[in-house]
Order: sequence, then C-alpha cells, then structure tokens
Amino acid sequence: FRVESRVGHSSSDRPDVVGDMVYYTTGWSQGQIWGFKVNPDLTAADSSVTLRITRGVPKKPCPIVHGDRIYTVDDGGIASCVNRLTGEEIWKERIGGNYSSSPLLAGERLYFQNEEGKTIVLAAADQFKVLAENQLDGSFMASPAVDGNALVLRTRTHLYRIEE
Repeated sequence: FRVESRVGHSSSDRPDVVGDMVYYTTGWSQGQIWGFKVNPDLTAADSSVTLRITRGVPKKPCPIVHGDRIYTVDDGGIASCVNRLTGEEIWKERIGGNYSSSPLLAGERLYFQNEEGKTIVLAAADQFKVLAENQLDGSFMASPAVDGNALVLRTRTHLYRIEE
C-alpha cells in the first residue's frame, strides 16, 4: 500500500502502528504527523488521512504512540502529548535543550536525551510530570537502545550501559 506526502521531504522516522492505524511524520519543511487506516488484508490502504497534526512536529526525533496518546519532543525542546484519535493537545511544556535522538518509552516512562547530554524522564500520562533529570558527558545524537533491563546510551564521546 502507499500514501503519498507532498508537504515534507527526507523523512526518516519509523511509522507507529496501532490496530488498523498508521502514524507517520512527513519530514522536513512543513512536517506533520499523519494518521491513516490500513485495510486488514494489507493489500491496499484507505489513503485518506484521518489525522493531521501540524504544530510542534519534530524534524528529527520520532514520535511515540502509546495508548490513545502521541508523545513528541520537537527539535528545540518542547515536549507535547496529543490525543491520537482527535489531534487535541493534552499538554505542551518546554523541557529544554536541542533534540536529534528519538525518545524511548519503557513502562510508563518516557526518556528524552538532548544534545547537551541531559536525559529528562517524563511520566507517560495525561498530566505533565518530570520524574527525573540526569546529566552525562557528551552530546546525545543517537537514539537510546534497550538490552534486557539496561539502557544503552551513546553520546558523541561515550558509550553508557545503565542498569541496576
């Protein structure tokens, strides 16, 4: 199946699939988050986009779809939570820094790593809540990885494995 975007270019984000919906960012320029339905037989898509989010869309970090929410951080450090069904903004807060790496969802926690070496942990919830902030040496450009119960973080100068 195929859905074309003529509003952006150079998109490299991975799509999120929830049930029969696909959520996708259109890339640079006039970046948007689109939601569209996929037919169950996967032979064709209903190419009508049922959701378009046009404000606060990141150019580099991927959004996270969790339950009925889409969590994002834009390149300039504004995190937001929107309803994935309606596009309605639930909260939007500045968490500071510049962002290239994509956030990580683990349990009910969202991990955001910025280019200044700081990790901000937020609750994956309808209320904005900072759970922790941690500073490491280096600049985060790469997205975090998970190995069992460990977080693997790479900065420009260091490789970290963090676990209890």
